[in-house]
Formats: sequence, structure tokens, C-alpha cells
Amino acid sequence: MGNRVSREDFEWVYTDQPHATRRQEILAKYPEIKSLMKPDSNLIWIVILMVLTQSVAFYLVKDLDWKWVLFWAYAFGSCINHSTTLAIHEVSHNSAFGQCKPMWNRWFGIFANLPIGVPYSISFKRYHMDHHRYLGGDGVDVDIPTDFEGWFFCTTFRKFIWVILQPLFYAFRPLFINPKPISYLEIINTVIQITFDVAIYYVLGIKSLVYMLAATLLGLGLHPISGHFIAEHYMFLKGHETYSYYGPLNLLTFNVGYHNEHHDFPNIPGKSLPLPLTCSAQTLLDLRPMVHQ
Repeated sequence: MGNRVSREDFEWVYTDQPHATRRQEILAKYPEIKSLMKPDSNLIWIVILMVLTQSVAFYLVKDLDWKWVLFWAYAFGSCINHSTTLAIHEVSHNSAFGQCKPMWNRWFGIFANLPIGVPYSISFKRYHMDHHRYLGGDGVDVDIPTDFEGWFFCTTFRKFIWVILQPLFYAFRPLFINPKPISYLEIINTVIQITFDVAIYYVLGIKSLVYMLAATLLGLGLHPISGHFIAEHYMFLKGHETYSYYGPLNLLTFNVGYHNEHHDFPNIPGKSLPLPLTCSAQTLLDLRPMVHQ
């Protein structure tokens, strides 16, 4: 977030992304890590609790003054909604019901999507798998900013605006970089979400609806929890574009901070991602070159 950058280009590399190779090497040394590749049933109950918690919040804010609606949207609702988006990230990896029940995970993701207000779960799944397969791939990985973003948002103020509007860039970037045909599950996700939003409006009123949408926009933009978006895949150390964060915010984000570990082992639920680090000191040494605190 400092001064104008000295260049207006990305760091271009022509080698394969390292995580597949690292995964093979680590599993060859420590095959016991495979025992962690199983669903996390606790995720189901946590998601249900978060959806119910936000449903109660929708009711509690319906008669508040507008300033308090926005205050609670940022102070409370944003934390819940941001955490819910990362629960959807977990579900996109089939961590709720396992790899053998993909449709159960898709339907559960649509359920988890409800308090976010914007249909998101199914589309995220489709694009996020590309992010893992083609990490940093130009024209494929939509988690990477566009050339325009890198060129235009190059001053402190413009970067500040970019952080505020980050949810919009994540939403619309796929339409410009790698648009995919709309699937029937995306249509179902959209119909269910719009129906839920309309029900919130008619039953509880406009303030509850604004609270829901503001919690999502604020929680995924200029918010402390959103720091992981920048920490995960921006090049702080030349040659390395995946980083891990081991701080307390992982408690609210299903350990998404363990991002090297996640890309090395995408089939391990977030709850178990810290465990490979405890297998041996050598595993930690394997990971250390790509880690920042």
C-alpha cells in the first residue's frame, strides 16, 4: 500500500506451479498425511449455526436506526458473512460430506449461501477449481488481478479504493477473464437466493435486507479479516506467490491462512491443515521458504 509502484507489469514465470510437485514429495516422506484427507462433519453444524445466527440478526436489526444497521453490519454481520464465504470455500472442496457425495456438498453450499445475499456458491466452485489447477495462469485463474487492475490501482489512494471494492472485482473479474456457460446449478442457486432475499424484504423489511448485503460488501472489502485475500497470492518474496498466515484470524476463517498447506493438500479440510506441520520438523522446513508470518 506504499507509493506508486516502479513498474506496471506482473512477475511472469514459465515454470509449473509448485504445489503438485511438493505434494508428491511430502507424501512420499510422510504418507500418514493421507489420513487427514477426509470430510469434516463439524463443518455442517458450524455452517447451520452461522446461518441461524444471521437469521436472528436479520430480525434484530429490522427496527434499528440506519446508523445502527450499518454499524452492526460492519461490526458483526461482516464477520459472520466473511466466515460463511470461507465455509463455502471448504464445501467447494467437498469437505462437508466427502468426495463421494458431491451433490450433497453443492446443495449444502447453496444453503450456506443464503445469508450472503448474492448467489455465489456454485459459481465459486467452478472457478475455484481452476485456481487450484492453473494457479496464476493468465486468462484462466480469475483470482489474479487483471492487467487493468495492475496498471490503474498503482497509488496508495487507488489501492485503498481497490480494497474497498474487492468484492466487486471478485464478482465481475471472471466475466472478463474466463467466462463459462451458465450451468443449471447456478440457475438454481440464483433462484433460491433471490427467493430468500425477497422473503427477507417482505417479512422483515428493507433494513434487514440492507444489513445482509452490507455485511457481505463490507466484510469482503475494507475489513481486517479480508487481509487474507492479499496475503494468499501476492508476490512478497520473488519467485513465490503462495503464502501462509498462522495468526488468530484463522479461528474465524477455517484456517484459510494455512494457504501453502491448502494448495499442497486441497483435499484436507481446514480444521486439519495445521496437522501436517506437526508431522516432523522437516515438513516445516519444506514449507518455510514460501511462508510469511
